Amino acid sequence: MVITTVLQIVECYNKRDMVYLNYTNLDEETQQKLLSDSKQDVEHKFGSDLKKYAKENYVNYDILLEEEAMRNLYNYKYVFNI
Repeated sequence: MVITTVLQIVECYNKRDMVYLNYTNLDEETQQKLLSDSKQDVEHKFGSDLKKYAKENYVNYDILLEEEAMRNLYNYKYVFNI
């Protein structure tokens, strides 16, 4: 799985849903870091609701979480340091 956002994170932290990135090296490690942070964010905000939905609709929770985490990436505001 590859996310279309390819940026290296020098500093990546969510401060009011803003992600600060350094645009110098394009690698998969950066993509995985962004997705991992997004998964944690989604699980923190909607984890119990997603688990309930997955159980009621016989959906794999991990796949559902991954899909929601990818959608969640579009909610962040990115600030690029060049």
